[in-house]
Amino acid sequence: MVVVMKQEASDADIEAVAEKVRAAGGEAFVSRGTVHTIIGLVGDTARFQTIPFKQMPGVDHVIQVGKPYKMVARDLHPETTTVKVGTTPVGRDSFTIIAGPCAVESADQAFAATRAAKAAGATILRGDVYKPRTSPYSFQGLGELGLEILAECRRDTGLPIIVEVVDVSQVEHVAEIADCIRVGTRNAQNFELLKEVGQTHKPVMLKRGLAMTVEEWLQAAEYVAQRGNSEIILCERGIRTFEPSTRNTLDLAGMAVAQRETHLPVIVDPSHAVGKHDLVAPMSLASVAAGADAVMIDVHADPDQALCDGPQALTPDEMMLLGRELEAVAAAVGRPVNH
Repeated sequence: MVVVMKQEASDADIEAVAEKVRAAGGEAFVSRGTVHTIIGLVGDTARFQTIPFKQMPGVDHVIQVGKPYKMVARDLHPETTTVKVGTTPVGRDSFTIIAGPCAVESADQAFAATRAAKAAGATILRGDVYKPRTSPYSFQGLGELGLEILAECRRDTGLPIIVEVVDVSQVEHVAEIADCIRVGTRNAQNFELLKEVGQTHKPVMLKRGLAMTVEEWLQAAEYVAQRGNSEIILCERGIRTFEPSTRNTLDLAGMAVAQRETHLPVIVDPSHAVGKHDLVAPMSLASVAAGADAVMIDVHADPDQALCDGPQALTPDEMMLLGRELEAVAAAVGRPVNH
């Protein structure tokens, strides 16, 4: 059960509803959105039936949601949510290009990649400073130095930045600097981390795990929403299958299912899905045609020398060409590109 509050509901109105829920032996999780505040009820639903929510001050309506994910379900919010990263909207009304270095390696490398991303039409920058790598001997990121470099890239380009966190201890500091916090594939079911980023009230990008079903992915998003943060962007980045010719299998059908089931924007990361630079462009274009709300692309001025995921990175010239192609396909399907 979910209680939707009116836009003008006061803090006292919200607390009164939460107190009624607690008095009935349940828990109330408050998520404050730009239009409505939503209160998710956890506990014995039969006990909640006796509470006259609809007569309480500030209550707009009550929804029974039968899915295991309630606050991110489209049943609750028929219209798709638009999430703003900085001043850039990510949602169904437009199409967004997100690009930049997979990992920040140096100031020169990051500036080259982020300037190329902007020139190609990107309105949000990606760049990681903490890298959870399969091998403990692989480059693990520059940490706080990388954050400082990304902040300089934001000042240089005027574009907002998305940064991944891999541990609860990093969340507070990254939230102070980044415009959006990303939870990556390997942490998609790190529930304590999901709860922590849910309390930051910064936009959160949640990547799909390597072997997660769509339902598990949406339930992971529910952990973030349940802690009060409904500004969530879902990112399909391929799943592990038996097929070895690509790094992962890009599940565009899963993306479309997620869009049907949730009100959250859903984007695609073709770079990490395919792992090969010559496949990034066709899968990016396919993502736009299939209805993705954005694509996220890796860019590197010299992929052969990259410390992380060089084989999937596009050069600045390749990114520029892809930017033009993305704009053409987006226009053909009625999705204006954010500029």
